[in-house]
Formats: sequence, structure tokens, C-alpha cells
Amino acid sequence: MAEQTQNAIPLWGGIECTVHRLQNTYGDQLIRNGHWERISDLKLIAELGIKTVRYPLLWEKIAPQGIKKADWSWADERLACLQELGITPIAGLLHHGSGPRYTHLLDPDFPEKFTEFALAVAERYPWLRYFTPINEPLTTARFSCLYGHWYPHKRSSSAFAKALLLQCKATIMAMQAIRGPIPEAKLVQTEDLGKCHSTEKLAYQRDFENQRRWASFDLLCGKMGDNTLFSDYLLHAGKVAEAELAYFAETPCPPDIMGLNHYITSERYLDENLHAYPAWSHAGNGRHRYADVEVVRADIHQRAGHYQLLKEALNRYGLPLALTEVHLGASREEQLRWFMEAWEAVSRLKAEGADVRGITAWSLFGAYDWNTLITQPNNFYESGVFDVRTGTPRPTALAWLIRQLASGQYPSHPVLSAGGWWKVTNPHHLDLHYSSTPSARELPQVTAIERGVLLAPAAAPLLITGATGTLGRAFARICDIRNLAYTILNRQQLDITSAASIEAALQQHQPWAVVNAAGFVRVDDAEQHKEQCFLENTQGPVLLAEACRRYGTQLITFSSDLVFDGRQKTPYLESKPAAPLNVYGLSKFYAEQKVLSLHPDALIIRTSSFFGPWDEYNFITLMLRALEEQRVFTASSEHVVSPTYVPDLVHNSLDLLIDKASGIWHLTNPSEVSWADFALRTAEIAGLNRQLILPAKGSALGFRAPRPGYSALGSERGLLLPGLEDAIERYLREAETLSPV
Repeated sequence: MAEQTQNAIPLWGGIECTVHRLQNTYGDQLIRNGHWERISDLKLIAELGIKTVRYPLLWEKIAPQGIKKADWSWADERLACLQELGITPIAGLLHHGSGPRYTHLLDPDFPEKFTEFALAVAERYPWLRYFTPINEPLTTARFSCLYGHWYPHKRSSSAFAKALLLQCKATIMAMQAIRGPIPEAKLVQTEDLGKCHSTEKLAYQRDFENQRRWASFDLLCGKMGDNTLFSDYLLHAGKVAEAELAYFAETPCPPDIMGLNHYITSERYLDENLHAYPAWSHAGNGRHRYADVEVVRADIHQRAGHYQLLKEALNRYGLPLALTEVHLGASREEQLRWFMEAWEAVSRLKAEGADVRGITAWSLFGAYDWNTLITQPNNFYESGVFDVRTGTPRPTALAWLIRQLASGQYPSHPVLSAGGWWKVTNPHHLDLHYSSTPSARELPQVTAIERGVLLAPAAAPLLITGATGTLGRAFARICDIRNLAYTILNRQQLDITSAASIEAALQQHQPWAVVNAAGFVRVDDAEQHKEQCFLENTQGPVLLAEACRRYGTQLITFSSDLVFDGRQKTPYLESKPAAPLNVYGLSKFYAEQKVLSLHPDALIIRTSSFFGPWDEYNFITLMLRALEEQRVFTASSEHVVSPTYVPDLVHNSLDLLIDKASGIWHLTNPSEVSWADFALRTAEIAGLNRQLILPAKGSALGFRAPRPGYSALGSERGLLLPGLEDAIERYLREAETLSPV
């Protein structure tokens, strides 16, 4: 492993590699994130400055039909490449899995079968030094045999206890076998590090769970006898024989490094007051019913956080430790803030004399469907250090952060001056801390004002133009939600068609980026007001680009699907040559060309057909209002578009801006629908009378500007927004929330 310099915390990397089984179907994160096919990923990891990586040599992948039929070719190639790059692998052999089809977590012979594979790995790669035989055995036992989420889908204390003990026994036996050919082999044992909090009534359940969280380490260290609360549970509820526990006391295998994984969901709160929490959180233990929620959503100000939890682990075991998974599925600035909280914690411990071996940027290439604990194939992607949705990993702002830390520099970015959402709460808005679905990683939709939070005054702001427009107001609202400092200006405060006005605004506010949400938006009126349209849509962005380039300021501005002529019948990609049919489209096309020629690092978002809950005059809002009033609503059946849900557009635009993405991007909710079909689909989801929607030809709607018959947008750079139906459902929920009582 790479040598540590004084007070330096080595940066490790990790790849989400779970091979999980649901009934008789396997899911494979390495296939889904593409790493299985991309050996070039390893060079990207090296370029981050990472010298140690948790790397998968998975039992199910290498020997699905047994050792005699093992295929080592993938592992041979990757490990040789890691050696060439000077990266030390920590070999992971089973990651939230239940093994190949010929075994499972409750198989009495599971330890022997697993040990056979572990020995084969050691004999083939005797130069390896660090091993995580089985990742998070306690967590895997809970999800597989106590909650029934994963195979073998059991829900009993006895099945849970058996799965836990078999995995820990397999770990001990595997390390004994590995240390035959590799006497100096080190065990890096990973486990989720959480903590339970509760009301006084549920203190007994809280105390039990706080002892259970140490179970895998207590077993491996031969200290389960000291954990009387949980050992009694294993003996009685778990029906474990005393001889089975004695094995661990007699054959301890303490980790050489405790690998601790901590997520925003790891700390829980138990509360018997069920009415205060959503139904999906309700649980029980046979004695009491209670809500089981993330402590950060309970607004009780009891979160321990990285530092305190790591300190508890150090005090309990006195072993070297590392944070082996640091990841947050959230907006980009929250990912940066979460990693820095973890970094500050391990740095503080290191300064206090703790033996801290590393901090791991987990999910280097993102993760799929962990918002539902990989139990549903929803194609829900959380990007990590790289975003793989284009097929080629794109560095996100996390890559910048990791490079900075790996090179010994302390990262400085305006978004880091504010706290993450998990640090800001308001007891008067308890209900706003919960989602309507059990997605543990959904950003709470609560503004900074509602949370009682003041943005850090020292932070350089985003400068948003177009204070009176739909897009500008949406940016301001979502900056509030995301705790991003911003200044929003109207035309009198910042006239984008005036170089002097732009210069004054940039000097006064010193923004780190400009979001241009201003412009001429009336497509039909542009035909009669050509000069004004070009002034606002072309000259304005050009002047902003000139000024932002001089100040070294990032710029994002918006274009349209109307730069295309509609002759093709498949979604337009970013590289497709533009051919506008109307003045509005031409003004946007000229702006694209001139902005990028002046400011190549500028970000231009092409989008289409806005709809959102905060604008009462968009197409869908007007349609729903008509149907609710039993009025006929006419919509074009000739024009095919890709509607865009404004909150999705703004969130993803901000993420790209923080990532320092540049060039032209298409951001729409993936779809190809006519306006009439869009209305019909929304009416059906809303449960309204579709018969009131009247499809019509475009010529009957009085359009003055020629429009492409087909202007659906696709992307070769990455489909970042969710599908249209998902967006419609969220729009309807949000619009209902905002409706007057």
C-alpha cells in the first residue's frame, strides 16, 4: 500500500461492483456501469492520483460454475494493468452477493466453498497483499435473511444469525487459506457504520441495534462474549449453538484495517409516534410499532456524523481504520460537501494520533438502483466521480475534488462554503423532511428560508439573469433548495444587451458563474420583431460570453429545439447540423455559434417545451385547468417534441455547471410526443376526461412562425433527465401541493 506522508490521508478509490441475486435472477453493477468492458477506466483512476483501489475479483464472475471452470482472463488483464499503473488493489471476493448458483448464504458448506475460491485467488496472484473477502457481512445478512430483500429472501432471526455467522466464518477460513501462499496478507474488513437514536420509550430497541452494528467486528475479533446484548439474541432468537459462537472466540481473525462505510441513511431514528411519519417508514418488533427513519429527516439534532462514529470504532477496537465507502446520491454540490465532511473527520482523527489508512471515493463510476436497494430495475443512476451515461466516463466535480486532495491541496469552491442539507433543519417543518416514497437519497424539497438557513455571506454567488421569467425564477427557487448562494437580477438591474450593464454587474457581484435565463421567448412574435429577438437572444449572450471570458467566469445559456428543421424522424443529437425554420430558432443558432467561439468553456443547453409546477401559464397547466373546468382543449397533433420538466432541467443544468461541462448539451425528459399526445398522457395520469382534448393540425392553431414537424431531442453526451411519465407524475404531485386549499 502507498506510503503515508506525515498528516496526509491517502485517497483510495472504489467501484460499485455488487452482484446480487433476486430469486433466480442476478443483477450486476459492473455490467451496468460498463467497467466490465472498459479497462481504460484504470488509467482514469490513476490520473486522479489514487494509489489504492478496492477492486472486485468476484466469486460469481470468475467461477460461476466452480474453480475447475474458472475464467481468470478478466482478472489477469486488470490486475496486470493495475500493477503497471502503480495502484495497489484491495481484492474484494464477494460484494453483497450470495455466491454462485451452487451455494447461498444459508448453505452449511458456504465457508468451505468460499475458501476454495479465496485460496485459488491467492495462489494465482501471490503478489496481492490486501483482501476484503466478504464485504459488509452484517449488512448483507440483514438485507438477505432478516428483511428478505435479496436472495435467499428470508425473514427470520435464525436465518439472519446463520447468514451472519457463516459469512464471518468464511472470512476467517479464507484469510487462513490466503495466508498460506501469502503470509503477509492483510484483512481489510468492511462494514456499514451507523447508529440508532430513539425516543425514550424505544430505548431498549435503540440499545440493541447499537450493539448489533458491531456484530461482524466482534465476531472476527473474538469479542462477541463482551457483547452480551447481541450474543444473547444470537443464542436465543437466532437459535445459535454456544459451540458456534465459541469458534470465533477460539479462532479470532481481527482486521488489519477496519473498513468503515457510512451513508446518510446509516443513522436511524425510532419513534412510536407513527402519525408524524410516512406509512412506508412504519415498522415494529412485536412489542411496539414505530417509525424507522433516517435521523437527518427526523429533525431531532441528534446526528453523530463521521467524526463521532469513527471515534466510537477507535475506542471500541483500537485498530487501524479507513473510510472505505464515501458516497452520496444527491446534487453535485451536496456530493462535494459530503466528501469534505468525511475528509475533515479523518483529518481530525489523524491529527489526534489515530491510525487512519485512507478515505475512499466510492462509486467511482456511479451506481444503479440503490435508491430501492437494488430490488427494482428502475435504471435509477447516481453518478460518482465519473458519470458513465454517455458510455465514456465523464469526470464530474468530484474528480476535481479528488485530484485536489490527492495532490495535497485543500479544495476551494464557492459551493463548499455552505452546509449540506443534512446539517440544516427546522422543527416547524417536520413533514418536509420526508418523501412520499422510501428513497433514502432524495433531496428534501424545502427552501433555505423554510429551513431557517442563511447562505454563507462569503460565498461567491451564481448570477442569474431573467428575474421575472419562468426559468430565472426556477433557478432561484432551486438554488434556495440546494443552499447555493445566488443573486438574481431583472432587466433594470442587468440589461444583457448592454456591455456596460454587464460589466457593472460582474464587478459588483463577483460571481463564479452566470446563468443566463433572459431572452426573447415569444416564437410567433419574433417574426414581426426580428431586431428585438436577435438583440436579446443573440447579442445579449454574446456580450455575456465576452465579459465572462475576461473575468474567468463560467457561463451557462439556453438554446432551443427550434434550431432544427424537422426533416429527420429520430431524436436530434448535439452533433446534428442546425437548420432553423424561423426567426426565433435562427437567433438561438447564431448565439450558439458566437458564444462558443468567444468563450469555448461556456455551457449551452438546448431544451424544449417547458412545463413546471411554478408557472401557471405553461401548456400542461393550462390544459389541466381547462379539463377541470370541463372545457375543450385543443393541441397540435402534427408537432412532435420532447417536453422538459423545469425542475429536472434546472437541477441537471446546475450539476453540469458545477462539473465545468462545456459545449452544447441536450436536456429534455426523453420522449417523442406530439403536443396532443402529451396532453392526453397527462390527462390520463391525472384521471381527467381525455375526451375534452381535441387534436388539431398546426395550421388550425394560428401559428405565425413556421415550426419543425419533428424536433424531439436525444443526446450523445448523456440522457440525464428521467423519462416523461415520471416527470408528469412528479409535476402533478408538486402542483397539487402548491394548489390553494
